[in-house]
Parts: sequence; C-alpha cells; structure tokens
Amino acid sequence: MTTLGATCLPQVPPESLRDVALAADEVGLDELWLWEDCFWGGAVPACAAALAWTASLRVGIGVLPVPLRNAATAAMDTAMLHRLFPGRVTIGVGHGVEDWMRQVGVGAESPMTLLREYVVALRALLAGDRVTVDGRYVRLDDVALKWPAPAPTPILLAARGPRTLRLSGAAADGTVLDGSTELDAIRQARGFIDEGRAAAGRTDEHLLVVYLETDGRDAASAASRVQGLAKAGVGTVVLYPSRDSPAAADPAGFVRFTASEVRPLL
Repeated sequence: MTTLGATCLPQVPPESLRDVALAADEVGLDELWLWEDCFWGGAVPACAAALAWTASLRVGIGVLPVPLRNAATAAMDTAMLHRLFPGRVTIGVGHGVEDWMRQVGVGAESPMTLLREYVVALRALLAGDRVTVDGRYVRLDDVALKWPAPAPTPILLAARGPRTLRLSGAAADGTVLDGSTELDAIRQARGFIDEGRAAAGRTDEHLLVVYLETDGRDAASAASRVQGLAKAGVGTVVLYPSRDSPAAADPAGFVRFTASEVRPLL
C-alpha cells in the first residue's frame, strides 16, 4: 500500500511545529515530511524535535542541500537521528536551489560531480566504513563515525533531469522526484532511474517519493491523484497545501485532512 505523507512547510513558524507533529501522531499520519528552504528553519533540529514529541510518527527530510553541509557533518546528523529514533527517519539529499547556494557562497561549478561524490561518501560513512577520498569537492582523510547508523540507512536523492535520475538509480536507495506529477513524466523518470540501477548492477528496492499539491479541501480528488501515482510506481506520496489555500494557514488541520479524509479513500 502506498505510504501517504503530509508536508509541514518551512514557512510554518517553528513554534507551531509541536502542534503539527502531535496532530499527525494523534490521527495516525503515515509520515510527516519537512522541507529545508533557505533561509527558514533547519530541517535537522525540526526533525529531531518532531520525533521526540511523538510516539510513533515517522519523519522525512526532503531534502538537505548538499553544498551547505560537509558530508561528515551530514553523516553524523543522520546517524544520530537513526540511533535515537530507529525506523522513524527518512533522509533525502539534493543539489539545492542554485541561486540560494550561490547566495551563501557554496555554489558548485559542477553540481553533478559534487552530488556523486557526496552520496558515495555519505553512504560509506553511515555504513561504518573508514573513508579516505580526495575528490573535486568531497575530501575526507581517514574519517569514520564513532556512532555509525545502527542498521542499513537508506539515502534518497532529489532528482529531475536524466543525469541526476540515473545517478540516483546507481548510488541512492530512493528518489524524491523533483518535477512534474504527470504520470508520463513519472514513468519516464523511472526509466532513467532503472538505467542507472542496471549500470550499477543494483537489484534492491528503490523507493519513489513524489510531492503532490492539493488545496486541502477535496479529499476525493486528492485520493484519486494519489492512486494514479501509486499505479505509476510511486511508493510514497506526500501532500502539501497550495500556498494560497486556507490549508496553508492551518498546518495541523492539513495533516488531519490527509490522514482522516484522504487516507480512508485509498
């Protein structure tokens, strides 16, 4: 069955996050997803807080922009979350918005090279490996986490274009599709991912995550669109409210809408 999540937008004041997380836990929302848009709140502390406030809620970060974080720092944060809250965390990484990355002085001349080096290093560090790498962007000298992740830790990669989709298939455990929700586009993206998987000899499962915009009022329409995405191979659909809709101003109400009105129709 398709996992159904809801997004708590970064524009929601941090002091409101506790109410959103508690509402999501109360109504049995599958997953609460957090975005990290510059220059709102940091997604890692928000994720940790939401997990600590709740009993069983699963939380995803989709996604962390890799130019902002050293790969070792990202590995430390990710491993810590997984050790504190086993089985309740999903982490995604991605290029980040290039304008924002340049704005803070970390724009990469070759974002693809950075992402490729970063994902490989991050996965190795989380697995407990001792890593030495002298890449164009990622440089680690005999680095190993003292507290690595306690179990295999899936890393998702945000992708839109063919090259990034192929990289995700080859190097990541799942893809956050950063583009159209049209079914033909989803299938085409899956084809590029599968090309990357085949080239890397991967036969394991590969999760597809898609964000789906909704006005937060028509549950039947939202459920129908979720079902269409599921048939196209999407494993997790994360609803987010249209920014000009009343639902955007009521994030706790939006997670209740997702879990109590949309989920029963699937």
